[in-house]
Amino acid sequence: MIRYAKPTNVDEALGLLGEDRWRILAGGTDFYPAQGVKPFRDNILDINGLAALRGIAETDEHWHIGARTTWTDIVRQPLPAAFDALKAAAREVGSVQIQNVASVAGNLCNASPAADGVPALLVLDAEVELRSAQTTRHLPLGEFILGNRRTALQPDEMVTAIRVPKRAATGVSSFVKLGARRYLVISIAMAAVRLVIEDGAVADAAIAVGACSAVARRLAGVEAALRGLPASAELGDAVLSAPIEELAPIADVRGSAEYRLDAAREIVARAVRAIVDPNEGKVAA
Repeated sequence: MIRYAKPTNVDEALGLLGEDRWRILAGGTDFYPAQGVKPFRDNILDINGLAALRGIAETDEHWHIGARTTWTDIVRQPLPAAFDALKAAAREVGSVQIQNVASVAGNLCNASPAADGVPALLVLDAEVELRSAQTTRHLPLGEFILGNRRTALQPDEMVTAIRVPKRAATGVSSFVKLGARRYLVISIAMAAVRLVIEDGAVADAAIAVGACSAVARRLAGVEAALRGLPASAELGDAVLSAPIEELAPIADVRGSAEYRLDAAREIVARAVRAIVDPNEGKVAA
């Protein structure tokens, strides 16, 4: 018999996960389209009643984003400039109606290569908090998403939060998305960049690209190429000549692999320029 449960607290939800297999229903913006008109064959654990999992808090060492925090919550929350890329990505997650309901954790658990929130969280060194009835563990986001629609989540676990270390919540960030049109589109490529600028030069750089590999990737070669350079528009030129070995784009109806690779390099350059020159970094519709 198929079961449906809507727990009222996190401990109750974790207890249910420990006794049976469940599909977790949060915002439902991916859940219901994927289900379509097919009959339900799995137990459904509805966590929309877990108020404790929604909201953003600052602790001594982290920014703590509850699993049920929506993209609209991200946009409205006062956050340091390092989160600007995440706020920009939040505005790209479907329509405003979707942003009002879809959760940050759901975007991660869906594990789509084109998930808008992932590159912006990668440049913040985000960690995923996974809880079961027995244990709590924290995984770097890059270790949580294993591939297309695959994560490290165990059957008795649920994502309860995303944590951003304070040490990574520094500098300024930007986000550039390339699609076939301006709004309501799946990415051809997207880039998030976070730069820490001290004394007019790049002290640190964090760069991630999505939709150009099975999972979003940090670009270590480009990051290394930018460190120590003057914080000027010429940073974009440094991106265009830096090595990019982490990406393995696919070809599909939205673009060829070669186009994606060229586009990824260009939008990273634009995202970098957007930080040092706010008039740069825009992708035309």
